[in-house]
Amino acid sequence: QVQLVESGGGSVQAGGSLRLSCAASGNTFSFVSMSWFRQAPGKEREGVATISPGGGSTLYGDTVKGRFTISRDNVKKTVTLQMSSLKPEDTAMYYCAAQRGGLYSLRTSDFSYWGQGTQVTVSS
Repeated sequence: QVQLVESGGGSVQAGGSLRLSCAASGNTFSFVSMSWFRQAPGKEREGVATISPGGGSTLYGDTVKGRFTISRDNVKKTVTLQMSSLKPEDTAMYYCAAQRGGLYSLRTSDFSYWGQGTQVTVSS
């Protein structure tokens, strides 16, 4: 079982930056792929970024490539999403997700464990 707790959300003006963190519990963190998803009101949940268990591989959604960076610390059992050049369309609830194994995916159906989410609001 993996439990996930997100933090770091907030409000920022367009062009600004935010850093989201996700803390995981359990003894298998170094064996799970970690991802960030987001969901805006009235829209489907969207994959933002995924990082492999060892941190050597990453995958980004097209809308965030070049602006967001995912990283992880397997000692601290945390995954971070550094967001830069934020746009109003980045406004959403951001969720941390985990799945055992080396996934290379941004599909919500591939992930079994989810956090409660943290809100990000970008104003123009």
